[in-house]
This record gives sequence, structure tokens and C-alpha cells, in this order.
Amino acid sequence: MTDGPAADGRPLTDVELAALESAIDTWLNEQKDHNPLVDTVERDVHTPRAWFIRMKGDAKEFYTVYFHLRQRTLRFETYFMPGPEENHAELFAHLLQRNAKMYGASFMIGKEDAVFIQGQIDNALVPLDRLDGELDRVLGSIYQWVEQYFPPAIRIGYASRFADS
Repeated sequence: MTDGPAADGRPLTDVELAALESAIDTWLNEQKDHNPLVDTVERDVHTPRAWFIRMKGDAKEFYTVYFHLRQRTLRFETYFMPGPEENHAELFAHLLQRNAKMYGASFMIGKEDAVFIQGQIDNALVPLDRLDGELDRVLGSIYQWVEQYFPPAIRIGYASRFADS
């Protein structure tokens, strides 16, 4: 199973899901203990095989990454910013242009026009013996996107609040 769970494209069995869930749990707890950017890790008590990872940042002091392990994919999402107060079209065009530079995730609009970063990876890309590679890439990418894209996005969507700065 070191080549990755369900490398043949089939959904994971309950046993395979449990093994991958346990490995992700262990990896996240190691991140909490050793990664200075990971503030806390909690299980979602309402959704099986789901975690909340609270990250520390500079552009945003804290933000939460949500992981949800499903039969075929590991889904991830983070709340990026509230819906814009102004310049809606300009902000959404800006975010669509940023999507072209993102790998494995994209900006999406949620309830009340809030903006999220959302993506998923095939479980076959999350080998039990090398979680560090792909999961590090996911957390590192989200961190980079928030740090790089949040300041200009918030200035576009809330321009009048920054008029004096």
C-alpha cells in the first residue's frame, strides 16, 4: 500500500479509509507539535474523517484550513475573505486571474459572496508512508496563496476602507 491507497482509481474500502485517516491524524498532530505555522488541530465532531487546522499568518493573523477525507479524495478548504463591499467585478476578475496560477485549488464564491480557497487531491496521491510530501504541499500552498493574494484582494473589495492609507 505504499504506492498510495486505491492507486487503481477505485473508492477506498473502510479499512483503507481508517488507515489513511489514522495516518493523517498522526501527521496533523506532528504538524501541531513541530510546525510553527500550525496553531491548533481539531477534529470536526459533526463530520467523520474531517479536521480543522488553525494556521498562523502575516497577511491574516489566523485562518482555518478544513480537511475532509472522503472515499476517493481529500478535500480542503479555507475561508479567504468576506464578500466584497465594493468593486465586485474587479475583485472577482482578480481572483479568476489568480486561479490560473494555482495548482490543485481555486478561489470560489460561497454564501453571501464570501470567498474561499477550495481544492481536492486524489487519495492515491497521499501515500501512507510519505504524507509529508503531498500534505506539506497542500498546507504550504494555502499558506502562500493567503499571504500573497489576501492583501490585494481585501484592498480591492474594501477599497474605501483603505482610501486614507
